[in-house]
Amino acid sequence: MAKIIAVTGKGGTGKTAITTLLIRHLTRGSKIVLAVDADPDTNLPETLGCETNRSVGDIKEFMQEERDKLPPDSNKETILKSKLYEILEEMPGYDLVVMGRPEGSGCYCYINNLLRGIMDKLVNNYDVLIIDTEAGLEHFSRKIFRNVDDLVVVTDGSRRGLRTAERIRDLVGELETDVSSISVIANKVTDANRLVIAETAKELGLELIGMIPADEMISERDLAGEPLFDLPEESVAVQEIKKIAEKLGL
Repeated sequence: MAKIIAVTGKGGTGKTAITTLLIRHLTRGSKIVLAVDADPDTNLPETLGCETNRSVGDIKEFMQEERDKLPPDSNKETILKSKLYEILEEMPGYDLVVMGRPEGSGCYCYINNLLRGIMDKLVNNYDVLIIDTEAGLEHFSRKIFRNVDDLVVVTDGSRRGLRTAERIRDLVGELETDVSSISVIANKVTDANRLVIAETAKELGLELIGMIPADEMISERDLAGEPLFDLPEESVAVQEIKKIAEKLGL
């Protein structure tokens, strides 16, 4: 069974950048990686430097429209599985699935149930499943991804940001999700706020597994719309990600 890591955090904290750097680290080892962009804004392909025009949202629409037209003896799970493999992007070192934003109204419980079963089978083909999640936790309540080993909350260096991480931790407990471990990464850290971040995290009972310094290389690439996947080894963020990955057992 794959080790499942979900990365979350409020908008603007850099969770997609952190996800990308974790994927970058994993692909330089011997791990077989499945990356999932579960954020409706779909930024992960851009930071990874790849393109995709297909998503699970498209499959949901297809299945929602076609399920009543299918023959009674048709295997809907097999159809969904074949569609899922159609949108699976095979990249050097990893595969990518984009969840996308489903259009239209109506309940997607039926599709979610099918998708949950397929994802359970799909992850068996990989060593690590890493998910760039949306800012909220609704996807955890739907339990499309079950038995998350590590939920990583990305926050900025503010007390408000750490309070948000605290609320996410508490909400995960209230939802009775299958999350084994919750930890926090502080991003865009400076010398001026490093000590305060560590003290505040300890005060709030948060497991702080890393503090990523503000990285000019990332800022420059973000401004130019360039991918982060090929950041050089001398990047301070890349160096810190190595330490974080070790703490996550990667």
